[in-house]
Amino acid sequence: MTRKIAPSKEQTTLLPPFECLSLDKILVPTTAAQFAAAAADIAQAGIVGFDTESKPTFLKDQTSEGPHIVQFATLQRAYIFQLHHEQARPLLAELLGSALVLKVGFGLESDHAQIQHKLGLRLSAVLDLNSVFRKDGYANSTGARAAVAIMFQQKFHKSKKVTTSNWAERHLTDRQLLYAANDAYVALRVHAALASKGSP
Repeated sequence: MTRKIAPSKEQTTLLPPFECLSLDKILVPTTAAQFAAAAADIAQAGIVGFDTESKPTFLKDQTSEGPHIVQFATLQRAYIFQLHHEQARPLLAELLGSALVLKVGFGLESDHAQIQHKLGLRLSAVLDLNSVFRKDGYANSTGARAAVAIMFQQKFHKSKKVTTSNWAERHLTDRQLLYAANDAYVALRVHAALASKGSP
């Protein structure tokens, strides 16, 4: 197989922007009824974008207590589950362990370990899109930015400052919500584009 090279960060800055989900399409459940409605919508979708975020650790021997949020995206909206809400956990366990809901994302290796440690469950029906691009000839980790450039010839910007922000906060900022939601949304859009071309 011919080795393919993903566009560099510099090359992608020249592309037109990817159309992300706006704040009005991002839901943060806080009540039992809202969590149940979100879980039902995610289950009905069957295939969702998926990711987690954790409060960063900066000390050498410090262990992460994440994930602090788990995010899912359908093609219409995104849901941000904050794990300090106890009522989120049983529904999360059901969704994450369900073989009927395919969860697609990028670089999900650490998510497996953290979810097992924090929630005591194994993820089921998960597709790491890095492996799809690797099979197609792209070396190493492709990531959301490069995948959007490859599939859509568009630019997906990820802020380093937001990446390393405090995801354990009870009240997330608009920038955090947009970042988390669109991490999951981009994965779903890339998966849909790959599926339309016959893979994965």
